[in-house]
Amino acid sequence: MDFASFCYTWVYDLNRYLSLPTIAIFFLVGLILTIKAKVPQIFAIKKFYEFIRYGVQELSYQTKEHIPVKTISPLQALFTSMATTIGMGNIVGPSMAIAIGGPGALFWLILYIFIGAGTKFVEVAFSVYCRSISDNGEIVGGPSQYLKLVSPFLGYWYALLTIFLFTVWSSIQVNTISCICNLEGLPQWLSAFIAVSILLIVVLAGVKRIGSVASKLVPLMCLLYIGFACAILLKHITLIIPSLKLVMESAFDINSMGSGLFMIPLFKGMKEGIYKGVFITESGVGTSSIAHALSDVKHPIDQAVLSLFSSFTDIFLCLISGLLTLVTKVWLLPGKLSNTLIYEVFKEYCPIYGGQFILIISVFLFVITSLIGNTFNAGQSVAALTHYRYVKVYFVIAAIVAFSGAIIPMPFLWNFMDVVLSLIAFPNLVGILILAFKYADKLKFGRS
Repeated sequence: MDFASFCYTWVYDLNRYLSLPTIAIFFLVGLILTIKAKVPQIFAIKKFYEFIRYGVQELSYQTKEHIPVKTISPLQALFTSMATTIGMGNIVGPSMAIAIGGPGALFWLILYIFIGAGTKFVEVAFSVYCRSISDNGEIVGGPSQYLKLVSPFLGYWYALLTIFLFTVWSSIQVNTISCICNLEGLPQWLSAFIAVSILLIVVLAGVKRIGSVASKLVPLMCLLYIGFACAILLKHITLIIPSLKLVMESAFDINSMGSGLFMIPLFKGMKEGIYKGVFITESGVGTSSIAHALSDVKHPIDQAVLSLFSSFTDIFLCLISGLLTLVTKVWLLPGKLSNTLIYEVFKEYCPIYGGQFILIISVFLFVITSLIGNTFNAGQSVAALTHYRYVKVYFVIAAIVAFSGAIIPMPFLWNFMDVVLSLIAFPNLVGILILAFKYADKLKFGRS
C-alpha cells in the first residue's frame, strides 16, 4: 500500500468512527440551544421583519465615535458570513447527500439547517458580545474569542484547528469549479489559478473590500442560480410531489421497518444529511459567526436575529438543489458519485441552450465568495493566535493550498473535512452550551 492509499484509508476509518457521536452532538446541542434561546427561528421573525421594514442600517451606530475601529455595516457582515455558508455547499451538498445517503438525506439536511439556526443564533450573539480590538483597530471575533470565557485553551485550540478546516473547505470549492470547467475543456489548473488570483486581490485589500464584494456578489449569484433552477423544476412540476414523498419515506425507511437492517439506511441518511447541513451552514462549528463580529451593530442580539436570514436562504437553496437531483434522477446514474451532478442537470434539462454555462457562471461566483469568506475567517483565527501579525502571509499560503484542490481526489477531501469538523465541533459546542446557560440574559431578543 502506497502512502497516499494509506492516508485515504486512515482518514476514511477515522471519519467512520467519529460520525455517530458527532452527528448526535450537533443535533442535540442545536435542539438544546434552540429551546434555551426561546426558538428564535420562529419567535424572532417579528423582530427580523422590523429590521427589513425600518432598514437594517438603523441597527448601526450613527457615528464612528462610538466604536472607532475597522467595522462594516450589519448587512455587509451578514453577506460576508453568507459568502461562506451560501456557496458550493448549497449546490453540491444536497446532491452528494442524496447520492450517498439516499433521498431521505435531504430531509435530515433541511431539518438540521432549521435546528442549527438556533445554534448559529447563539454563536453570533456571543461572537459580537465577546469580540476584542487590536492595537491597530482591527476586530478579532468569533469562537476563538468567546471560548476564552470558558477556557483560554479552548479558544486557542479552536483557532488553530479552524485554520486547517478553512483550507480544506477552500480546496473543495476549487476542486468543484475545476472539475466542472474541465468537462467543458478548460484545464483544471487554469480555472483554479483564476479563482485563487481573484481571491488574493480581494482579501489583501482588507475587510471593507471583502464586505463590499460579498454584498454585491451574494445576491447576484443567488438570483442567477435560483432563476434557472426554478425553470428546470417547472418543466418537471409533476414530479415534485412524488419526489417530496420519496424523501419522507426514505428519511425513516418506512418500507424496511420490518427488517433487521432498518437502522443501516436510516443512519446513513442521517449522517450524510446532518454532515452536509453542518458543511453548508457552519452551525455548530461557529465559523459563520466570525464575520458577524465585525458589524458596527448597537446590540449583539440584533446581529444574531439578522443571521437567521442566512439559515432561511440555506433551506430554500438546498431544497431547490435536492429537488433538481431527484426529479431529474441524476443521482441514480451509474458512476456519478461526484461533485458535478448539478452540472449534469443544467446541461441536460435547462430550458435554454447552453444551460451548463449558466451553472458555471453561478458556480464560479459561489466559489469566489466562498473562497473569500473562508480565507478571511481563517485569517481571523490567525489574527487571534498572532495578534494580527502574519495574516497576509497566511492569505498567500491559503491561496496555494486552495489551488492544490484542483488535483486532490474529491472523496479524500470530503472525508478529511468531516474529521477536522468533528475535532473542531466538540470544544465549540461544549463552550457555547456553557455560555448559553451562564449568560442566558444575552440571548433575549424581546427588547423593543
